[in-house]
Amino acid sequence: MCWSATADVVAGAGLLALGGVGVARVRGRRDLPLAALPLLLGAHQIVEALVWDAGGGGGAATVVWTVIALPLLAVWVPAGVWCAAPPSARRGASFALAVGLATAVPLAYGIAAGSVTAEIRGHRVGYLVDLPYPPVLVAGYLVATVGALLLSGDRRLRALGAVVAVGAAGCFALWRLEFVSTWCAFAAVCSVLLLGWTRAPRPARSRRGEVR
Repeated sequence: MCWSATADVVAGAGLLALGGVGVARVRGRRDLPLAALPLLLGAHQIVEALVWDAGGGGGAATVVWTVIALPLLAVWVPAGVWCAAPPSARRGASFALAVGLATAVPLAYGIAAGSVTAEIRGHRVGYLVDLPYPPVLVAGYLVATVGALLLSGDRRLRALGAVVAVGAAGCFALWRLEFVSTWCAFAAVCSVLLLGWTRAPRPARSRRGEVR
């Protein structure tokens, strides 16, 4: 996620602050899950600082980090989009959420049934999890997270989805090259975009859910 324990702590503190502001200024309860996403990402960074300090391994911090990164985010993001989506976009958000739930089950099972370990590799941390059919799970994960944003029916969230898709590809390339992990900086950029979304005008909903 980040290139050192110190960077993780600094990034985590910044994300927690952004998330707190976003939750405080959110316009409605349906937007709370997405507005609170930076809080989860900030906690994720703090947990990885503990992984750095432990020198990797298979301790509690490693397991918690993996649970947040894999099954939890696969459900949290599409569920948050579903809550915030206007009725006209609810079908697409429902599809992404269904894919997220279907993807989260084998991810959670793989973590619970197998061993999870972390390895410090220079300026990055590698997490080793024994999962069945990795390409299928990666595809499902991307549909659930990036796809949910692109199908949200909200212009700002669609833009965030495009940023996530491009940024994730760049971060993954740097990570695979074992150069440096840049996910924390990427999470900060996405959190700033989400902060702007919390105050963006959106169509009002009637009690029956119609847009007015």
